[in-house]
Amino acid sequence: MGTDGKSPGDPATPDGVRAGIAIHGTGNCPLVDASTAHDGPITGINWTHAGDTHTEEFRVRHPDAVDTAEGIPDPESVVDLGDERVYRYDRPRDGGCACRIIEELDCPIADARAEDGVLLLTLHLPELERLRDVVSALDGSAERVEVRYLVEGTARDDGASDRTLVDRGRLTDRQREVLRTAYRMGYFERPRDANARAVADALDISPSTFAEHLATAQRKLLKETLAEN
Repeated sequence: MGTDGKSPGDPATPDGVRAGIAIHGTGNCPLVDASTAHDGPITGINWTHAGDTHTEEFRVRHPDAVDTAEGIPDPESVVDLGDERVYRYDRPRDGGCACRIIEELDCPIADARAEDGVLLLTLHLPELERLRDVVSALDGSAERVEVRYLVEGTARDDGASDRTLVDRGRLTDRQREVLRTAYRMGYFERPRDANARAVADALDISPSTFAEHLATAQRKLLKETLAEN
């Protein structure tokens, strides 16, 4: 216990932050450029370095868009996951890359994706001041840096607070529409006000397609909700 009488588990003691930032106008990221022509987000972006080579991996739902995309140097298909395909490509290591700038501040990137020409990153930081450092460091390499969300953790031992951030941006527009329609029609009520066929008819899709969209959306939301970060 410190001299102020607060223990490390005191409810008033801040316990880090989770931040979602949107980086506009990076200008030197092939995947960000490709996302302007891709229907839906480019997800699962991760990378490694070997010497002067930067190897990047990513996931897409529409492979044809990658095959015709300009700017991604020789993308190689790695594995087909059914509803998504994983790609990999190499390029020279660039000191001006936004992700590298952040990593050089000793700030690991928890999640990276690109959508509509914007780089979207999730960061877990020990204190709010580190987020200010990140935004400041990106000032010269991007047109604009936007903080999309910020959640401050609170260390508690009594279980009274268990806040979880759910990033709806992980869902596609279609998945959000399916969830919204199902909820509005009472599909999740007990007893149900509408069955799967009724919701599917309202969406003008088959029951099997409805079930597929619903399962994918629920899986994504549960992954966020149950993650131990």
